[in-house]
Amino acid sequence: MKFKTIFYSFLLISSFAFSQEPPVKEPYHQKGKFFVYFGWNRAWFTTSDIHFNGANYDFTLNNVVAKDRPSHLAADPYLNPSRFTIPQYNFRVGYFFNEHWSITIGDDHMKYVMKQNQTVKINGGISDTVAHYEGLYSNEDITLSKDFLQFEHTDGLNYINTDIRRFDNLITYKRFKLNATEGFGFGVLVPRTNTTLLSKERYDQFHLSGYGLGALVGLNLTYNNWLFLQTELKGGYINMPDIRTTNNKADNASQHFFFTQFNFELGANINLHKKSK
Repeated sequence: MKFKTIFYSFLLISSFAFSQEPPVKEPYHQKGKFFVYFGWNRAWFTTSDIHFNGANYDFTLNNVVAKDRPSHLAADPYLNPSRFTIPQYNFRVGYFFNEHWSITIGDDHMKYVMKQNQTVKINGGISDTVAHYEGLYSNEDITLSKDFLQFEHTDGLNYINTDIRRFDNLITYKRFKLNATEGFGFGVLVPRTNTTLLSKERYDQFHLSGYGLGALVGLNLTYNNWLFLQTELKGGYINMPDIRTTNNKADNASQHFFFTQFNFELGANINLHKKSK
């Protein structure tokens, strides 16, 4: 009897203990959270055909090569508050409208620089300007020297865009969370194009020039649910049919190309989720 009493008492205690649910940490909510980040990019561009049109010229340069122009890696300008927008940068704010999806808006400030002194094919005509460039061209070679053309979007190739992104947790370790993000979007191009063409006066103002489409994948490392580091691989298509080239509004250029970015960013989350009482 004594053994049975002890045995059944043990079963009763065990049943009571295991019937109690272990404490569960409150889940980290995404919905209702804002985030903001700032970072830097490297960019790569496909070749493009650039069409120039004006009162006394109409020609196309084929397969023009261009590259980005990253600032030298140093505390100044990257950490100088008065100069931190000089490098190629990314700035974005976003809002999670449910636990996995966010909508964002931001500026991808790339720099696009035509490679100087490259030789390309030219088609079209030039008249009443620099004498040794006047004439009709049919698939002929021309060297893009400074007295003929300097062409760059260096302040910059501003892709102002909105996108939809998905966010998924991959690994949680103590206060760190490794997350995956991917998304797609569209926007407009507002470059500040620095162009010197056939000795004409340079135009150097922001101008709405076209549109872009893009998609990205990325990894996000978040500490304590608020501070994060993020890397992104982003690619897309840019079409600019109305690029200002000189102070004469009749002078313009057009081009389209594909781009790739690698982005590194620092950011913070602002969680507005209300806990239920």
